[in-house]
Amino acid sequence: MITRAHILACIGLFLLGCLVGREWRDRSADLAESRQEVKQLVEQVEAVQGARAIEQSQGQAMADIGAKHEEDREAAAAVPAAVVADLRAGNVRLRQEWAGCETRLLSEAVASTVERDAAAAVRAEAAGRIVRIGRDADDQLRACQAVIAGDRQ
Repeated sequence: MITRAHILACIGLFLLGCLVGREWRDRSADLAESRQEVKQLVEQVEAVQGARAIEQSQGQAMADIGAKHEEDREAAAAVPAAVVADLRAGNVRLRQEWAGCETRLLSEAVASTVERDAAAAVRAEAAGRIVRIGRDADDQLRACQAVIAGDRQ
């Protein structure tokens, strides 16, 4: 026979089963939500790491460009002396407008050799400085273009 104790035990077991089922359902939902959050966080971490890798490679490229530019600037210091030496050795000639001097307007008899030599030396030094200015501008432009190209990657 079914007694009152059995009925109460069945009702208690039923209620306990309902509570356990409800708790299991809540924990399953929490677990699924936690897994989704972990997945999103992992994706964010991977995105940040990828961005950092790109940033580091671009930073290294910019550092390489800067180092190359500094090397070019140091090498440019020797340009004026090399141009003057080449002019004196005859390896390089000035353009016609630079080759003449103010003393050409004077007669050859009046213009002294010293004045002509001094003017030639001044022109050679000026040519060296002008070549260096041009080289510095070219190096600066090349470095700027490299920075822009590296930034657009």
